[in-house]
Amino acid sequence: MRPTRIIISGGGTGGHIFPAIAIANALRRMEPACEILFVGANGRMEMEKVPSAGYKIVGLNISGIQRGSITKNLGLPFKLIGSLRKAFNLISEFKPDVVVGVGGYASGPILFAASWKNVPYLIQEQNSYAGITNKKLGGKAGKICVAFDDMEQFFPKAKILKTGNPVRKDVVDIANKHFSGAELLKLDPLKKTILVTGGSLGAGTLNKSIEKHLQQIIDADVQLVWQTGKYYYQGIIDRLGLNAHPNVRILEFLNRMDLAYAAADVIISRAGAGTIAELCLIEKPVILVPSPNVAEDHQTKNALALVKNNAALMIADRSAEDTLVTEALALLNSKTRSAEFAANIGKMAMRDSDEIIATEVLKLAGRTV
Repeated sequence: MRPTRIIISGGGTGGHIFPAIAIANALRRMEPACEILFVGANGRMEMEKVPSAGYKIVGLNISGIQRGSITKNLGLPFKLIGSLRKAFNLISEFKPDVVVGVGGYASGPILFAASWKNVPYLIQEQNSYAGITNKKLGGKAGKICVAFDDMEQFFPKAKILKTGNPVRKDVVDIANKHFSGAELLKLDPLKKTILVTGGSLGAGTLNKSIEKHLQQIIDADVQLVWQTGKYYYQGIIDRLGLNAHPNVRILEFLNRMDLAYAAADVIISRAGAGTIAELCLIEKPVILVPSPNVAEDHQTKNALALVKNNAALMIADRSAEDTLVTEALALLNSKTRSAEFAANIGKMAMRDSDEIIATEVLKLAGRTV
């Protein structure tokens, strides 16, 4: 029997790419000889991240709708037609036994081509509110792996399997690393620490909120690990200096997220599905500030899934500049509330999501697992 051939499609953000790589790694552990081909969107971060993880990737010339710009959208129909043609060719040439769609621009054309050519496919829907493409293609999917409850409103109930979102295992392995994290970040391990992370690109609202009330954090003698993202780092350093205060660490990117998580007492973050999956496994008190600049406001829906279980505090993007720092310091100083949040978010963690999904992929490919 020839090795299983699998196409994994999607990307655009780390929230799509890292789960996809986690699924690929799990497939390799289960069937080392399996052949995996990634399909992404040209110019997006998957074209760099996937090869660095050791996998081959092919790019489609596809992009999303540019809000507020008619001229930038004029070429979209031609990009879509070209991407569909290439997707059909890839299916014909690679001859996958199964296709996996993780969301993002490239996912739609490949899943559509798989559906048309009767290749079984699996959808991994990361958010609590399904995207348009996944909703349209869900009907013919062999399996739909989800991370939140109540997804029957988007997909056929019989095809849904709640698996959680795959995470990078090295990122959530924080056991006994508090002192190592403090040492790496040059922090006092005995002082309270807030971690602010807006992802690799950064989050403007989080950065504005912290910068506006930085003195309040300094006055409370609280340490701050502030990951600004690449778009904002230089401007913040120009205004505040590289060494704003002995208690403050301003970083463009965190290469050792596990040590940053381990060093933190309270974490402030956006509410992307992948980040939430990590935070559930980290089991620390969290404040979520959902991004308003995402389709269907899905980050707010992601955050509310935690809030209704008393597992996190949510602050609206429009309120963050005025209230975020005050609320973070209050949570830091409340042992009872911090312990409740940490315990409840831990109850929502789903472990081994990558292996559960990989098992379903191999089943669809007709392999006994």
